[in-house]
Amino acid sequence: MENKIKFIAGPCVIESAELLDTVARKLVDINEKLGTDIIFKASFDKANRTSIHSFRGPGIEKGLQMLADVKAKYGLKLLTDIHEAWQAEPTGQVVDVIQIPAFLCRQTDLLVAAAKTGKTVNIKKAQFLGGRDMLYPVEKAREAGAAEVWLTERGNMMGYGNLVVDFRNISDMKEIVPTVIMDCTHSVQRPDAKGGKTGGDRRFVPSMALAAKAFGATGYFFEVHPTPDQGLSDAANMLELDKLENLVKQIIA
Repeated sequence: MENKIKFIAGPCVIESAELLDTVARKLVDINEKLGTDIIFKASFDKANRTSIHSFRGPGIEKGLQMLADVKAKYGLKLLTDIHEAWQAEPTGQVVDVIQIPAFLCRQTDLLVAAAKTGKTVNIKKAQFLGGRDMLYPVEKAREAGAAEVWLTERGNMMGYGNLVVDFRNISDMKEIVPTVIMDCTHSVQRPDAKGGKTGGDRRFVPSMALAAKAFGATGYFFEVHPTPDQGLSDAANMLELDKLENLVKQIIA
């Protein structure tokens, strides 16, 4: 029986076609075993890296082609993020869900452009907003024609260089939209930029997921990588790919 919980998983950034194939094959395997419909996620450009010297990805043209190849080969639904309004139209031709990064969730032109594609728009809650504040980004996307709007919790800034998750935000956002996703990997970040990179602690990823379940989350977002410490973005936060299946089992149990 198909499981209706929404799962999103994939590497933080497109590093290579080989990485995308490795992750996609694993997601297909999990879907077949568990009846899930995991959406494949990877970014073609990480425009918000800490350092100007950090790896950003292959760019929109090559990146969208690589994502299209994943869909063609593996039949997986796709999600990727955009940072500028002009990126929405070409991205919408390839992916099923367009994601709005947390720091950009109030950018009207970006939200409207994403919504006008007619695709589902997943809006991440900014680190400086509470759950109820997300009513207004949702209104922008809905009024601009989004097929569906999801919201994602990813923690709030607390003091210097750390995030905390107020799980009450999940309940608050469920009063706005029916689909509220927990970003279980970005929420374990420690964005203190030591050495020009965001830190984090992936040990807490499973706990974030299970706590979000207790608060009624309807979806879960995991950045995964076969060797996360060697990942070119968000290395400290990504979950080991081989641990994803058991965690999904716990969530749907």
